[in-house]
Amino acid sequence: MNSLDYAIVAIYLIGLLLMGFVFRKQASKQDYFLAGRSLGWKPLSLSIMATQLSAVSFISAPAFVGLREGGGMVWLSYELALPLAMLLLLYWILPALYRSGVLSVYDFLEQRFSQTTRLLISIVFQISRSFATAIMIYAISLILQSTMGLAFWQSVGLIGVITIIYSLQGGMKAVVYGDATQMCLIVIGALVCLGFGLYHIGGWQQFFQLVDTERLTTLKTASNGFDGEGFGLLPMLFGGIILYASYYGCDQSEAQRSLSARSVTDLKKIILAASFLRFPITLIYCSAGLVIGTLAVHTPEFMAQIPTGHPDWLMPIFIINYLPNGVLGLLLVAILAAAMSSLSSAINSLSAVSVEDYCRLSANKLSPSASVKAAKIAGLFWGFITLTLSFFAGDIAPTIIEAINKVGSVFYGPVLATFLVATCTQHITSNHINLGIVCGVLVNVFLWLFMPMVFWFWWNVSGFICTLVVTGLSYMVFSDGQKEGLFVRQLSPLSKTNIMALLIWFVAMVILCLLIADISLD
Repeated sequence: MNSLDYAIVAIYLIGLLLMGFVFRKQASKQDYFLAGRSLGWKPLSLSIMATQLSAVSFISAPAFVGLREGGGMVWLSYELALPLAMLLLLYWILPALYRSGVLSVYDFLEQRFSQTTRLLISIVFQISRSFATAIMIYAISLILQSTMGLAFWQSVGLIGVITIIYSLQGGMKAVVYGDATQMCLIVIGALVCLGFGLYHIGGWQQFFQLVDTERLTTLKTASNGFDGEGFGLLPMLFGGIILYASYYGCDQSEAQRSLSARSVTDLKKIILAASFLRFPITLIYCSAGLVIGTLAVHTPEFMAQIPTGHPDWLMPIFIINYLPNGVLGLLLVAILAAAMSSLSSAINSLSAVSVEDYCRLSANKLSPSASVKAAKIAGLFWGFITLTLSFFAGDIAPTIIEAINKVGSVFYGPVLATFLVATCTQHITSNHINLGIVCGVLVNVFLWLFMPMVFWFWWNVSGFICTLVVTGLSYMVFSDGQKEGLFVRQLSPLSKTNIMALLIWFVAMVILCLLIADISLD
């Protein structure tokens, strides 16, 4: 890097701090956590995608596709689950959460069940979200170490301090508008890498002559995920449906954006926009990884710089060696933007959960100004915890993107089951669902520790089914209440247009995956 690159990075970071200053005034916790429900659906849609399509996706998805042993474009089969998961959310969960007027989605569980259920799911969220965000920060340290020559603790400090300041000052407005900007930057950065990768490899024609055709496989139908083989179509599809539905609808870091919408109509626009835009962006990431991975395999001096067994170094090494100054600075800004997007979202959502789920246990009700102060203190606490955990985030899976999804898969099934029971049934009590949650998580921990032949994407399904089954059995055995009329009418029927649009998009994604795979046969 030269002075131009450092100047670009400095200007961007100063801009973030100024944005936090501009949005620093909040009259109440509704303003701080939900921006007073004044934000439009367009920035909220970008914010939702930026939180998950973050620096981890930018770094690790290309590494999985281009270099990881057993990887390749098969990662796209995971994306097929998204439209189906969004149908589940739009029909059952999100409208009910929005109409309840809650700040924390777990407040809804207390209204439906009890405070113990709320706190149980809240603890699950805080463990999984803080650890997943710590893994993300660990990923960014790879970039900063290779490009700016920073030590790990210095890179963590650079990301953490700036993000904590602007997110604590500006609340949800700063987070959302920062995310929207960062989503645009990271997509441009991925396109830049794809373009320079093609340039250095000699263009598309040369790329297709050199690419490992096995990495073009998108749908692995031969593996069922119970034989030690990973990334088969069935576990990726069914596990992905539960993972996506739980993440976008029941995870505070994502659902908080939906709750910030102006209306249920805007909420549906947000979810539909995310459904249609996510796949093209992921395809850009994966294509960049395929091109750059092919370049690395056929360039010995490039491969020599990537540590054995650490494919996540693919993008950092490419950026520092193959991008010109100025472009390098812009791309580093894009990566920092994505990292800060995930961290700011995590801080704000963890703060919301802490204030809503724990401060309210106090007998003394907080005033609006005291609530905002408590929110900022909680955000500072979770920022510190997350940054600390990043020092211990390593070696869970071959790539960072797998590690984050693997940790989440332990919890996503039980969480989704809990919200479905809450919105679709009556008479079931907190004792029934609490037992189901605990059993669902324990089953997945058992699979992780003692049954490595079961692909971890199935954990989403096993946790989901176990939670529902144990909850239902405990209700049938121990309940003295009414057995008739257990299920309630759905709250938000979808228009036929929305249903058809999502189903057609699912079919189009499948066709595109098959076309990509057919390239290997030509």
